[in-house]
Amino acid sequence: MEKISILGSGTMGHSIALSAAWSGQQVKVYGINEQDLENADRGLSNKIQVMVDNGLFDAADGRRIKNSIHFSTSLEEVVEGATFIIEVIPEVLDLKKDMYRKLESLVGPETVIASNTSGFMPSLLAADMEHPNRLVVTHFWNPGHLIPLVEVVKGERTDNETVERAMAVVASMNKKPILLNKELPGFIGNRLQYALFREAQALLDAGAATKEDIDAAVTYSIGRRLPVTGPLMTADMGGLDVFSAISNYLFSDLADDPRSGKTLTKLVEEGDLGDKSGKGFYDWEPAVSEKINAEREQTLIHFLKNDLKTGQEAE
Repeated sequence: MEKISILGSGTMGHSIALSAAWSGQQVKVYGINEQDLENADRGLSNKIQVMVDNGLFDAADGRRIKNSIHFSTSLEEVVEGATFIIEVIPEVLDLKKDMYRKLESLVGPETVIASNTSGFMPSLLAADMEHPNRLVVTHFWNPGHLIPLVEVVKGERTDNETVERAMAVVASMNKKPILLNKELPGFIGNRLQYALFREAQALLDAGAATKEDIDAAVTYSIGRRLPVTGPLMTADMGGLDVFSAISNYLFSDLADDPRSGKTLTKLVEEGDLGDKSGKGFYDWEPAVSEKINAEREQTLIHFLKNDLKTGQEAE
């Protein structure tokens, strides 16, 4: 079993640590200061309590999981003895490269360094590394403790052993690893997500429908199917001749805007950034935010329970 250390104690950092500890592993987590660690500890406790309340594990397991995670502001302490490091620091290229320089002075060349980046390609991240063969992307999706998918992305100089170890670590956390053999911006998930988001923006900007109806077109139709069948399997089930014909007449009319739509651009310019600012496409009063976030969390827990049940039945 790999000895896992996580660099970054924010929402994704402590959520990934929770996933690792839930699978029975001891985990060390690095935070830049005591306030960050206090926030992480509080966030971790809240997440564990919600999972206990929803029957994912009992209170005793919750305490075991919590005790399996060690927080520290000492980078040296956190990476000492680590064989697999997951970097979850802010999406600033120079910041990440500086961290890799420090790490390569602290750990041996056999230690894997995995980045949770959602945007930077691994070859760019590893460009200045002494041992670029040990750098790989493991992109966990938010919320990291509830979403199964992890995208494993191989860089130009990432070796096969690093990829195999990354896939094994992700699987050991009871996640669903998928492998991207070719570096592409946005990897797989975000390319699919933003293709849908671009079309949603175009429909809104064109006045084709209200924001509520555009969202409902997803949540009450394709969104109901996607947990079972992805786009390619859905096409198989619907008939490839039908999907090919529709593609041939519809693709030329779909949005191909190279930038954010006019509505989104205006909202950002005015500081209306969504839930975090209280207003975006929708109004986010505190009660509304709490309700929607709780509903999403409960839905994700429902799916996670089904995943666990299916896995147990398969055994």
